[in-house]
Amino acid sequence: MLTFTIRRLILSVPTLLFISLVIFLLLELAPGDPMAQVPLTVPPEVKEKMREALGLGQPMHIRFWKWLVQFFWIEPQVMIDHFFGTTYAVGDLRVISWQTRSPVMDTVVQRIPQTLWVVGTAYIVGILIALPIGIYSAYRQYSVFDQCGTFVTMIGFSIPPFFTGPLLIVIFSVQLGWFPFIYDTTHVVNDWDSFVYQLRQMILPVMVLALQTTAQISRYMRASMLDNLNQDYVRTARAKGLSESVVVMAHVLRNSMIPVVTVIALGMPAIFGGAIITEQIFSVNGIGSQLITALFANDLPTVQTLTFIFAMLIVFFNLIADILYGLLDPRIRYD
Repeated sequence: MLTFTIRRLILSVPTLLFISLVIFLLLELAPGDPMAQVPLTVPPEVKEKMREALGLGQPMHIRFWKWLVQFFWIEPQVMIDHFFGTTYAVGDLRVISWQTRSPVMDTVVQRIPQTLWVVGTAYIVGILIALPIGIYSAYRQYSVFDQCGTFVTMIGFSIPPFFTGPLLIVIFSVQLGWFPFIYDTTHVVNDWDSFVYQLRQMILPVMVLALQTTAQISRYMRASMLDNLNQDYVRTARAKGLSESVVVMAHVLRNSMIPVVTVIALGMPAIFGGAIITEQIFSVNGIGSQLITALFANDLPTVQTLTFIFAMLIVFFNLIADILYGLLDPRIRYD
């Protein structure tokens, strides 16, 4: 397993380099001009100086190389300086946003806690709800519980966040007045009352995201459980006199979790993509809303950085899923 992990880590380097090249070329070749939002009253020579200041006058391969150096070399040094109080980083070589004229990673670090609070909590809640529903639905196939679970998951699959978000706002915020519909990102938790308010303002966006997570994972869990419940080893375990709980939870569940682990691991970076819409609806000042703002402003450094961060998360959680395969099933060996 250690050899496989090291091999996959080495293989991820050219993978990420190729992904970064694709992202850079797609954004560079896309239509649009960063100077399009500059007022018409600005003289052409001033616009040309602004373009040179942004580095747009350099060849494409030079800009790509500089971006790689900034992202993989300068920004890690800045993070080390931030946590250990050192002075290794060179400040003027950082990835600078064209919109805010500030380092992109500084904004990401400021916004990521809001995204983790909402998106991370929603994903954990969705998994904790989906796994028991999928297990019990498979064990009680075609029961009333199974039928209700199928109906709810179909709703979760069918209704997009841009519909469920405003619907929950109308019901629980406007009509009932139970929860705030605007997420206050400046709220500070320092006592019990502020903690309760933080939970109240998180409920609606968490419900929207958790519904999608529960719908997806519970269906995978149910299908995997049904596939394993009919296997020969289950009948053998029952013939040996093992209790039903031991058969289901110790034998069937462990084998059934192998395909579900893939869905859970790959869903962790993907849930950030879904949070883009939810953050816009509830005004959560996270990295999802930052990506939307950067797209509208044609802020290529911010879009490149955030998109590449999402790609890194996908590659990383792919590795985590492969490692968990070997832990869940001793028959799987990579060495």
